[in-house]
Amino acid sequence: MKRIGLGIIGVGRIGQLHLDNIRRYLPEASVVALADVAFDHAKAVAAERGVPHVYADPTAVLESQDVDAVLICSSTDTHATLIEAAAKAGKHVFCEKPIALDLETIDRAVGAADAAGIALQIGFNRRFDPNFAEARRQVRDGMIGDVHVLRITSRDPAPPPIEYVRVSGGLFVDMTIHDFDMARYIVGDEVDEVYAVGAARVDPAIGAAGDIDTAVVTLRFRGGAIGVIDNSREAVYGYDQRLEVFGSGGMVAVANPKPHTAVRSARDGDTAPPLLPFFLERYERSFVAELRAFVAAADGGGEVPVTGADGRAPVVMALAAQKSLREARPVKLSEVET
Repeated sequence: MKRIGLGIIGVGRIGQLHLDNIRRYLPEASVVALADVAFDHAKAVAAERGVPHVYADPTAVLESQDVDAVLICSSTDTHATLIEAAAKAGKHVFCEKPIALDLETIDRAVGAADAAGIALQIGFNRRFDPNFAEARRQVRDGMIGDVHVLRITSRDPAPPPIEYVRVSGGLFVDMTIHDFDMARYIVGDEVDEVYAVGAARVDPAIGAAGDIDTAVVTLRFRGGAIGVIDNSREAVYGYDQRLEVFGSGGMVAVANPKPHTAVRSARDGDTAPPLLPFFLERYERSFVAELRAFVAAADGGGEVPVTGADGRAPVVMALAAQKSLREARPVKLSEVET
């Protein structure tokens, strides 16, 4: 069986994670080329991992006859342009979120992929977490009845560097976007309206940069369900990722997984293991699963599970949340679609 040849554009933390997962867990695929503007770094990664080709210019990856599909792991401002270039070159695309920070650019990129007939999958890896996937299955199978309330808690262990905050697009686009995607995925319905409140409670420098680090967003789904998302850039106790769906027939909840379940009891009380440190550990299995699904689609095995439209919808929600925060009122998604 022919192995799918993959090229990775952007060899930072997430690009290297995907590279290592492909090498360890996906025998049906092989990374044959890397590209990064930090060329010396890319060369070092290629030499260490045995990747035969490395370039400073991503165009060389897209022109390679050995590359069947590409993983776009570069900075957000390059995503849409690279999707369009890959579509023109006939390469299937896995792209990290978000596609872009504005809808016109997203629509152009997704349109190019559709016109070219390539597979385009967006990197919302939390859909592939087995715990969240099981919650979704139970909701879709009617095991909790009609959904009344969705609650999502998503808190990072520490804020990113302020230099990153300044170019991130803001909390709603950078962080809450995962929760917006999960809301649609779990409930199986589209959001009609959002209302967001937020503040810089963790670091005043984040506020000075024009962003927030703490937020609560309420969602109103078209079918009548209500959602609540709470975010923080800093949970001092670890990476906090929980979810609960309450319905007419019951409730399903997903708690934080821990390294182990052993609890020590002594004179000083009970001691339990801490939360996992960050997303790399929390979603280790999901990163492998999303790439396996993409490789299968790129090899002609069916549709991608997270489409360009799925990549667009959370950005619409994020833009509506930004508008809601600015104007201190509920905002319908239709207000930012135009």
